[in-house]
Amino acid sequence: MSPVEKHNRTVQRIYLGSLTFTSVLTLIWIFFVITKLDGGLLFTGCQIDQDTLKRIAVAFTIIVILYGWFWYRVRLFLLRRVVGLSEQEIKSVFESRMDRPFDLSAILARHSERRIRIIDMIGRRGRALTLAAGYNVYVYFRISAGLEPRFLTAALVDGLVDAILLSWLYLSAYHSNGLLGRVVYGGPTRIMDGTLARANLLSIVTLWNCFKFIMVPLGTQMTAHFPPQTYAALFGFIWVSYQISDTLAEIVGSLLGKQKLRVWGIGEVNRKSIAGTWACFLGSFCTCLFMIYVHGLPLTWLGLAVVVSISNTFFELFSPRGTDDFTMATANGLLCWAFGVLIY
Repeated sequence: MSPVEKHNRTVQRIYLGSLTFTSVLTLIWIFFVITKLDGGLLFTGCQIDQDTLKRIAVAFTIIVILYGWFWYRVRLFLLRRVVGLSEQEIKSVFESRMDRPFDLSAILARHSERRIRIIDMIGRRGRALTLAAGYNVYVYFRISAGLEPRFLTAALVDGLVDAILLSWLYLSAYHSNGLLGRVVYGGPTRIMDGTLARANLLSIVTLWNCFKFIMVPLGTQMTAHFPPQTYAALFGFIWVSYQISDTLAEIVGSLLGKQKLRVWGIGEVNRKSIAGTWACFLGSFCTCLFMIYVHGLPLTWLGLAVVVSISNTFFELFSPRGTDDFTMATANGLLCWAFGVLIY
């Protein structure tokens, strides 16, 4: 089988997998709406009222549409001015890359690979980091003040309905070469992923929705083992450490690293750097140390900090590209749960 055929098969498999998962979620939601049964903590927000519709409409308009359009325009500007892509190359970059050949090797032969990696990083991390940073700071201080009872699950999408709508949006834009595709995929998809760029992003979105089925019950179990004064630190260990380490790995790797470590994943070019790997470990470890210091935690937490940082680094490096958000966050949750069982 040729590389093109393999990529096309991967593109379709990820689409069908996400479509199947989203369809199942949709049927679950319809069941709870029709029966009016209590969906429990895992399915909070199944019933739709006027306030829910307003919240969803505002969130999708600002965060998905307007913010997505903004980062698409930022990336478009940088690809023109910094990388120097031609208009034809820009057109091919922002299309789905599935219905016609996308020659990544030709683009890399004419333009700087390092510059392309940096712009890919800016578009991907710029959009995600600004949203995640603001929301996580807000949730962290609410937990610290005792105002957030869902301390380990608050950073997940609130409710099944939001997850379903977000998934259908990404699925509907998957093959789009027009405005919808550029708004949804234009900012965060990488040139270096070639034909598999949208498949990579769709896998991240789908796995993130899968993660809530692990973290919501796991977070509930943790409340039985950890005292309330540790909740904010746990949030930092599980959520903040992985997001900072994953972000630093890509930023440092793009700016300073030499991409010599070949890895497996959803993308045509799958390489990482030693510099990015070290940045991942140090970012995670410093985050955990900060949480220990600020919250006055005992030295036993230092051992957890080391284990979590090693885990973040391992899964960031060895997880197939497009799956590391899921594996890093899940591993952090399981490690912290095991720590609570053993220590408290």
